[in-house]
Amino acid sequence: MAPVALVLLLLLLLLPQPLSPPARADACPAACRCYSTTIECGALQLHGVPPGIPAGTQTLFLQDNSIVRLEAGALAPLTALRRLYLHNNSLRALEVGAFRAQPHLLELALTRNRLRGLRGGAFVGLAQLRVLYLAGNQLTRLLDFTFLHVPRLQELHLQDNSLELLEEQALEGLSSLALLDLSRNQLGTISRETLQPLASLQVLRLTENPWRCDCALHWLGAWIKEGGQRLLGARGRRITCAEPPRLALQSLLDVSGSSLVCIPPSVHVEPPELTANLGDDLRVACRASGYPQPLVTWRKAPLPRDSRPRVRAQWEGAAPGPPEPAAADTGSGMLFLSNVTLAHAGRYECEAANAGGAARVPFRLLVNASRARPTIPVPLPAHPDGGEPQPEPGSLAFRALGLATQTAVAAAIALLALTALLLAAMICRRRRRRKKGCVPPGEGVLFANDYSDGPCTSAQLEELRGERGHAMFVINRSKPLLTEGPAEGLHPTPHRAYEIHC
Repeated sequence: MAPVALVLLLLLLLLPQPLSPPARADACPAACRCYSTTIECGALQLHGVPPGIPAGTQTLFLQDNSIVRLEAGALAPLTALRRLYLHNNSLRALEVGAFRAQPHLLELALTRNRLRGLRGGAFVGLAQLRVLYLAGNQLTRLLDFTFLHVPRLQELHLQDNSLELLEEQALEGLSSLALLDLSRNQLGTISRETLQPLASLQVLRLTENPWRCDCALHWLGAWIKEGGQRLLGARGRRITCAEPPRLALQSLLDVSGSSLVCIPPSVHVEPPELTANLGDDLRVACRASGYPQPLVTWRKAPLPRDSRPRVRAQWEGAAPGPPEPAAADTGSGMLFLSNVTLAHAGRYECEAANAGGAARVPFRLLVNASRARPTIPVPLPAHPDGGEPQPEPGSLAFRALGLATQTAVAAAIALLALTALLLAAMICRRRRRRKKGCVPPGEGVLFANDYSDGPCTSAQLEELRGERGHAMFVINRSKPLLTEGPAEGLHPTPHRAYEIHC
């Protein structure tokens, strides 16, 4: 038996074993293509990160889809991710902490999405990121410390956006950056302080922007001539001026330093002092001039800590925001104070600043605490119905009221006038009806005597003509109007009268 058992054991060992399906095929998301640690899910009309992506994925392609939002936890399981491609999607914003679980990510492509702004915490967790593609979006400005969480970034692609402003500390923390592409944007100027943190910069692209060649760009022209040409390259050296008109289409390098001038701002507030009543809505205009167009800012003069009011000041047409510091606008600014209280009283300052300098002008607001009505007494006409007097549009008292109060008063006056017109029309109509239906006594009734020797019937009545024209009268014997009784001792024929209707 031993030889037989040995033979059977050898046969079992030599038989082919069934192949188990590979683990990667089971873990690959539907419709995606999986190759080792690379997952390809492009052009699948996806609206989000598909489920079932293996945790060990290192390269993920999600380009050419319809992803609108990248939620904070969508990429949480993919801690080993090295490269993420999200270009050609519809991302409108990046949630704070969206990439917090990707500490090993080296390359992130967000090209040609619909990003309009970048929050300060959008890139939290990407301490190892080397390349960031943000080209072809709708970015208009970069705020301070936007890239503070990507200290090892080496390439930043921002071309083909609509950038108009880079705040002075927008690139803070990018000491390792070697390439910065700002071409084909809407930049009119850039400050030396903005580029100062870029200690390792080797390539800088600034072409195809509407540069405003004034004193603010004097440093850039000098920097390029001194040694910055090596950063710009042969094609990037031609920085063309768009303003002022006398320098349009000229290269910044061909413009002399004396031609890069600025006009310091001048600022004017009218009136410099104003008295308002409690509850008023107040607008104060601050107008500034200069070149380039000054940036106008309203501020409230500081008060002692124990009596510092919180002033609600905002620009006309802007959304309500924090009261301090005041908002800013270019050219002219409108300080708007809603529902004035005693806390709004005090000294204000309007400042206009550009590259040529700054100018300030004070403004003082007094609040009348004794009454909430206008300080100029104006007699108001009494209401026709004897009610309370209402201000009339155009009077001094009416102009002193707030905008909302003026609107309410004008609407009330218009409503009262419309009511009076309707009443007058109803009265006239009723009078006309009464006058038209008024009939002289006896005109509508015909009295006919009914004698016993000759009864009067409807057939015996003749057509009668009156002042109202042709009419047919019919006797109504069921409605006697007058019946005379017989006298004593006599038996005359009774006389009866009936109503005859037309």
